[in-house]
Amino acid sequence: MSFVIPLLNDGEPLSRQIYLWFRQAILRDEMKGKERLPSTRELAEHLNVSRTVVVLAYEQLLAEGFVRGRPGSGTYVAEGLDTGRPSSRAGRANVRLSRYGRSLVEAAPKIAIPAKRPTSLRYDFAYGRSDIELFPFETWRRMLLRHARKAPVRELDYAPAGGSMALREALAIHLRRSRAVVCDPSQVIVVSGSQQALDLIARVLVERGDRVAVENPCYQGGREVLRSIGARLLPVSVDADGLDPAALPEKARIALVTPSHQFPTGAILPLARRLALLDWARRTDALVVEDDYDGEFRYEEQPLQSLQGLDTDGRVIYIGTFSRTIFPALRIGYLIVPKSLTAVFTSAKWLCDRHTATLEQETLAEFISSGMYERHLRRVRRRNAARRKAMLDAIDRYLGDRVQVTGYGAGAHIVLWPKRRIAESAVIEAAASLGVGIYGISPYCLTPTASHGFILGYSRMKEADIREGIRRLRQVL
Repeated sequence: MSFVIPLLNDGEPLSRQIYLWFRQAILRDEMKGKERLPSTRELAEHLNVSRTVVVLAYEQLLAEGFVRGRPGSGTYVAEGLDTGRPSSRAGRANVRLSRYGRSLVEAAPKIAIPAKRPTSLRYDFAYGRSDIELFPFETWRRMLLRHARKAPVRELDYAPAGGSMALREALAIHLRRSRAVVCDPSQVIVVSGSQQALDLIARVLVERGDRVAVENPCYQGGREVLRSIGARLLPVSVDADGLDPAALPEKARIALVTPSHQFPTGAILPLARRLALLDWARRTDALVVEDDYDGEFRYEEQPLQSLQGLDTDGRVIYIGTFSRTIFPALRIGYLIVPKSLTAVFTSAKWLCDRHTATLEQETLAEFISSGMYERHLRRVRRRNAARRKAMLDAIDRYLGDRVQVTGYGAGAHIVLWPKRRIAESAVIEAAASLGVGIYGISPYCLTPTASHGFILGYSRMKEADIREGIRRLRQVL
């Protein structure tokens, strides 16, 4: 009896490779019930391995019920495995998805924006990223290790769903000072990034068919979360001053907005419009979700007070994240919810993933309360301001009156709007051929638009590369 069992030198134990080969042969019906396996000695000689290796493989097959041993006779494929055994010729099971699952299939192509390029570009104006090179990783590591060493065993058990109290207290103080957010620690819900915050809001507050006002264009993560649960999206036009409150629908359950730096156009919502938006919410009995994804970055003027800080009716839910200021892999964000909603959002967080990683929360709490976070933000703002100036100077020098620029007052990206009619995809491809990465705005639009723009981020670029990249863009714009 001869078996061709390929044994690979890839780190997988030889006994497991033999076990997996027989297991697969039995499941694929290549070995039938009652079929005899070679003796351990015979197979060991055939494969040129130790007999112990084969014995271990057979013992595993026996333990899982794939084979049966007969004293004095040998080892045989177990009987009764035919029923329910997958055939090598069988197709894949036709799995029925839920309504939510079907909506995710439709959403999949719209989520990965911007799409990852097959090859890297020398002058890539990628956006939505933090300046990782500037982050004090050595300080962070020391803090994290100290918390890991000193944490009592009880703190390594399941933690409160709402988050570490130390972090919630640190956030409440920081947000009150930097963003004029009015809250106490009990209103802070620590989440695994702003995307989870959006998902929890949709699950807790939106029913299928509910009307939700969204900016047009808008962040695809929020848009697709709402679509996936069956919300009816009502696009609201955005101009140079952000969302136009006069264009809001007469009735909606929620309005999802990015007032500090509208995504993706970069417009900053002025105070008059902020107050008009809150008045609309009061008149229509709606809630406002304020996504402050990069509100920490403002360059020329003092930052405007958050919508949450202006709200006196408990109608604003505030979302923040550390993905843009620290690093995305940290996966820590937060919700500031009205006191009437703290219990339900805490329960929703528990059901979703129990709680966000504890050691990272404690480390972040110390990072903020020690003043290290503020010092880091000041360094990032100075670096971003220099990059921003280099970009605006280069645009003025090389592109001049060919484009209009928006979004330069805050955040870490700007938008170029060509004044002549262009094909967005053709310009992106032409720029890529010159080693320049720019990104179209059309994937963020809910309705077709005649205006085409390009998003250019600068948070990870050197000033010389910014200037050269813009110079090369002159050839395609």
